[in-house]
Amino acid sequence: MPKKLTQAQAYKLGTDYQFIDSVKLGPWTSYSLLHDPKHMGFVLARYKFCAKMLEGMDQVLEVGCGDGFGTPVIAQAVKKVIAIEPDARHIQGNRRRLSKIGNVEFRAMGICDHVPPERFDAAFSIDVIEHLDKPLNKSFFENQCACLKEDGVCIVGTPNITANKYASERSRVQHINLQSQASLKKIMSRYFKRVFMFGMNDEVLHTGYAPMCHYIFGMGVGLK
Repeated sequence: MPKKLTQAQAYKLGTDYQFIDSVKLGPWTSYSLLHDPKHMGFVLARYKFCAKMLEGMDQVLEVGCGDGFGTPVIAQAVKKVIAIEPDARHIQGNRRRLSKIGNVEFRAMGICDHVPPERFDAAFSIDVIEHLDKPLNKSFFENQCACLKEDGVCIVGTPNITANKYASERSRVQHINLQSQASLKKIMSRYFKRVFMFGMNDEVLHTGYAPMCHYIFGMGVGLK
């Protein structure tokens, strides 16, 4: 039988490889860590859901990656991520901080103004559509569809309008284009053959009573 390790030996084997140069957090995520750290758990759960839905795909587009906090979760599940964001400050920071993640490319680009030249298996956005002027819904979806394959998948995650009365004043000011499950499904059904709706409360994903969901996901499959 192999010799049983001592506590010191087991600790060394189990931890030494993890003492690497630390990766800095982006500005938005740093703010969350200092002011609302539990929110980081919610955000990662949203990315985890997308990663499970997109697992094994060749090339995926992230629309509005922000400071890239959740992008590595998707990168772990797919072969390549193109992550776009209109705020060039985020793109510069992401390229610097996350350069060791080799299958992610960050680009300064807004989906409502530009169509990436690639053809993607899927596109996803988390906490983006609620910040857009309502007339931009059309270009938001049309430009994603223009770079998706015919059988492509589109996932949109956003706070539920029914939860807005419980949101902070800062959130209410920013969230100018909130959706319900019904309204998001209606919009996405214009562009996709099948649309599946999910709800999320904290980190828990479900298909329960829509008005009681704090957060909602729409998943469109197959271009019309």
